[in-house]
Amino acid sequence: MAPTAFERRGAHGAASSTHHLATATAMAVLARGGNAFDAVVAAGFVLQVVEPHMCGPGGEVPIVFVTADDPTPRVLCGQGVVPAGTTIAHLRDELGLEQVPGTGLLPATVPGAWDAWLVLLRDHGTWRLADVLEPAIGYAAGGFPVLPQTRAAIDVVAAHFRAHWPGSAQTWLSAGETHRLPVLAQTWQRLLKEAAAVGSDRVAQIEAARAAWYRGFVAEEIDRFCRTPVVDETGRAHAGRLTADDLAGWSATYEEPVVADAGGGWAVVKPAAWSQGPVLGQLVQLLPEVRYVDGRPTAETVHTVVEAAKLAFADREAWYGDDAPPGVLADLLAPEYAARRRALIGAEASWELRPGSPGGRTPALPTKAAPGGVRGDGVSALGLGEPTIAETGRTRGDTVHVDVVDAAGNMVSATPSGAWLQSSPAIPALGFCLGTRAQMTWLEEGLPSSLVPGKRPRTTLSPTLALRDGEPVLAFGTPGGDQQDQWQLCFWLAHTAGGLDLQAAIDSPAWHSTAFPSSFAPRSWAPGGMVAEDRLGAEVLEELRRRGHAVTVAGGWTLGRMCAVGRGGGMLRAAADRRSGYGGAAAF
Repeated sequence: MAPTAFERRGAHGAASSTHHLATATAMAVLARGGNAFDAVVAAGFVLQVVEPHMCGPGGEVPIVFVTADDPTPRVLCGQGVVPAGTTIAHLRDELGLEQVPGTGLLPATVPGAWDAWLVLLRDHGTWRLADVLEPAIGYAAGGFPVLPQTRAAIDVVAAHFRAHWPGSAQTWLSAGETHRLPVLAQTWQRLLKEAAAVGSDRVAQIEAARAAWYRGFVAEEIDRFCRTPVVDETGRAHAGRLTADDLAGWSATYEEPVVADAGGGWAVVKPAAWSQGPVLGQLVQLLPEVRYVDGRPTAETVHTVVEAAKLAFADREAWYGDDAPPGVLADLLAPEYAARRRALIGAEASWELRPGSPGGRTPALPTKAAPGGVRGDGVSALGLGEPTIAETGRTRGDTVHVDVVDAAGNMVSATPSGAWLQSSPAIPALGFCLGTRAQMTWLEEGLPSSLVPGKRPRTTLSPTLALRDGEPVLAFGTPGGDQQDQWQLCFWLAHTAGGLDLQAAIDSPAWHSTAFPSSFAPRSWAPGGMVAEDRLGAEVLEELRRRGHAVTVAGGWTLGRMCAVGRGGGMLRAAADRRSGYGGAAAF
C-alpha cells in the first residue's frame, strides 16, 4: 500500500503534469514571473521531449482555460483535420482497407499542437517564444532521462524501425538511460531564427514562427516526406495524403465549451463533441446521488457508475463527432434526457449497447462496431489506452496531461497527445513524426465520426475545468484513451461525494467499463466488461460479479495518471497521480 500523501498547497502558483520535469518547468516559469499560460506552454513543449512515446511535436492538444480578466471558460482546439486527399473512396475502395490504419502515414492529420500552443501564448501569455521553448530545447539538445516505458516502446518496434523506418532507427535506437534529440532541437532553433528575423515584437515573432511551420520549411518537409510510401500495420507500404496545402489552410480555433450542471453548485466544462469530453457532462447528470463511506465507494456506487458509463459511451458512438447533428449535444445534456436514461440503470449489469434517441432522433451505430475480445485497457501497463505499433501489430502508446493555476486567477487544463515515436516514422529533416489521429474515424459514410476531408477526428482527448457557483476552482485530466473521462469521474466522485482532497481523490481506487467500442482499431469491445483496481476490496468485487459484471481485476495502482490543480481557502492546490512513478505536482 502506498503511503498517505496530501495535496500540495501554496499562495502563488500550482502545477501538475504527467512528468515531473514538465511540472518543474512550469513552476520555474511561475517563479520567474510568468503567468499560467507561459508556464503551461513551456511545460507542453517539455512533455514532447521527455514523454515521446506519449506525445510529440507533430501531435495535437485540446485546451480548456479561464483568464484572470474573464472567468468565462473557453476552449482552444489544437486538433488538426483530415487532409483533403484522405477519403473513404481512396482508403476503402482504392486501397481495399476496412479501417484506417493505426500507424504509418495514412492516418496523419494536420499537426495541431504547435499552432495551439503558440496562439495560447500570443493571446494570453507574456513571455517570448524563445523563452518558453528554452527548457525543451535544452532537454532535446543536452539530453533527458529515458523512462522505462519509453525504452520498452522502442524495444518492441526496434525490428520494424531497422527494416522499414530508417529515420526512426537513427533517431531512437541509440537511446540508453539518457538520450538527445539534436535534429528536433535544430528544428526549433530554426523556427526561432525565423521568428527573430521579423524584429523584436513578441507577437510578430510568434506569428512568424506559426507561418514557418504551416506555410514554410516545416510544411514543405512534411509534404515531401509524405510522398514516399512506408510500411504500416497492414504490412503494406502506403504514402501519406497530408500536403503543404493542408497545413497552410488550417489554424487553431477558439470555441465555446460544453458546460454541464453537476448538481450542488458544481458544473464541469469540456470541449464539444469533436472530443469525447461531453461524456463526462452526461455522466455527472446521470449520477445525481452516489454514496461513499469513509471516502470509499460502495459496490452500489461502482455498479451505478459503470452502468451510467455504458449509456453515455453508447451515446458517444451514435452521436459524437465533427459531423454531429445540429442541436444534438444540447438534447443529450438536457435534464429530461438524463432522467429517461437514468431509468435504464437497473440492479443488474447490462450487456447491451444502448444509445438513446435525443430529440426523437434515430441512433445509427457503425456496422463494424461488433463485440470482440475483452479489452485490457489500463491493465497491462500504467494508465495506457491508445494503441500504436508493434511490427504489424500493436503496442501501447498514450497521452500526457498538464494543469496550471496562478495567483492572478488564470487556470488552464491541456491534454497533449499524438505523434508517438512508435506510431509513425520520424521525419529525418525535422526530428519528429506525424500523428495518427485519423485512425479514430470510420470508413463508413453518414456517421458523425466518419472519415471526411477537412473534418476533425473524434478524439478521446478530454481536459476539464470545474466551476463551483460559477467560479473556476478545478482543472484536471488524465491520459487513457477511452478511459479518460471514466477515470476523471472516479476522481471527481471521490473529491465531491467522498470529501477527499485532490491527492487523496487521485489516490482512491479506480475502475472503468469496457462495454462499448474502442476508439482505436480493431475497435473491439466486451459486453458486460469492466476493469477495477483490487483496492476496491474483495467484497465489492464479488458483489459486482454477483450483479453480472465481467470483472477484470487490475493491480492496486494501475488505472490512470490523473493530474489536478485548484483553488480554495485562499490557497492554490495541486496533486498528481503516483501510479506511474514519474508524475509531479507542486505549489509555492
